[in-house]
Amino acid sequence: MRQCVNVFIQMRRIFPCFLIAPSPFSPMIFSQQELAQFRADTPASKEVIHFNNAGAALQPLAVQQAVKDHLDLEYRLGGYEAAAQRAKHSQAFYSAVAKLLNAQPTQIAYMGSSTDAYNRALSAISFAPDDLILTTENDYASNHLAFLQIAKHYRVRIEMAPECEEGGVDIAALQQMLRDQRPKLVAVTHMPTSNGLIQDVAAIGQTCREMDVLYLVDACQTAGQLPLDVQTIGCDFLTATSRKFLRGPRGCGFLYVSQRVLDQNLAPHYLDLHSAIWTAPHAYDLQVDARRFELWERNHANLQGMVAAVQYAQQIGLNRIADYTAYLADEFRQRIVELPSVQVMDYGKQLGAIVTIHLPSQDPQALLQSLRAVGLHTSISWQDYARHDLLRKNVPWGLRCSLHYYNTIEEVDKATKKIFKIIC
Repeated sequence: MRQCVNVFIQMRRIFPCFLIAPSPFSPMIFSQQELAQFRADTPASKEVIHFNNAGAALQPLAVQQAVKDHLDLEYRLGGYEAAAQRAKHSQAFYSAVAKLLNAQPTQIAYMGSSTDAYNRALSAISFAPDDLILTTENDYASNHLAFLQIAKHYRVRIEMAPECEEGGVDIAALQQMLRDQRPKLVAVTHMPTSNGLIQDVAAIGQTCREMDVLYLVDACQTAGQLPLDVQTIGCDFLTATSRKFLRGPRGCGFLYVSQRVLDQNLAPHYLDLHSAIWTAPHAYDLQVDARRFELWERNHANLQGMVAAVQYAQQIGLNRIADYTAYLADEFRQRIVELPSVQVMDYGKQLGAIVTIHLPSQDPQALLQSLRAVGLHTSISWQDYARHDLLRKNVPWGLRCSLHYYNTIEEVDKATKKIFKIIC
């Protein structure tokens, strides 16, 4: 199904009059009873069409309850006492995220955000002049800004792997660059914020392992949308947030750290009394596990909410979530491309739950507000969020619609009609 819609989009580029009817087939990935339960667990889904899951998803009741329970206890007892009483609930974070990633709890660190996790991972790498950071044209803006800062401070080089004609990293070309140039770091965003592309991070990871090159994966948009197996991906670091497809609270995320990074004693800049132990007036010992990347301060309510979100997704099954969200997004692309003056910007061998479109005749801010006014939640990806990607496509912005498993095919039809009424 995913390959079919990619061919369809390519045909539309070549032949603008090329049409295809939306597929009447709805795969029985979830039963009607399951979908009804997801929506019952997400009361806000009855009030709005929330296609902004790549920004911040609607939280299930289990997440809200976990956050509320801890906050209520903090009000009654105080922050330290509440954390002590619910220590097991907070400690469950490590095993829950480890299970999500097929990792060990000792390889997981709590973070305030995905960008916080990314920067702390970068700070553990000893860059030197003329080192190479090899990345892609689909970096997240914050990640690339960090690369530019590293280049300024340490005089390292930044290069981007060539893209395939159909979209995504050219794996063969990247492998050759690895052999020829031996970069200090390979950094790949699994799914960009500005289009539906899913990069083949496992194929890239295999080459990084063969060449003994550090490998950093930004899974901000795929955690909670796709199954993630760090053993298969072969990464040294993987970062993600709670608020997007995982459906957890804002203000928290996680970092996976490989055993070889821990064994090499790599650690971030600026430790505290949690990430290291002050053993003598002029000496300290790092934590032996991934906690060396953490800081002591954390929001325990949000942390416990993230645990509930991870467990909720695991109960449903990440493979099923991936298949259903890809199906919904494919159906939306096929419908939305029929509207006048709409450009679908997604392309690649594999597409996920993010659908990005450009409407040249529309004012983006006015469009966003009009959609919100009729109960359709989306967001705008601006050029400075994804400069290489959107410059290549020669568009200044894209309307991003990101679907999830509590959305329905009926909502896809309604959303298409709402957009049509606004732009026509």
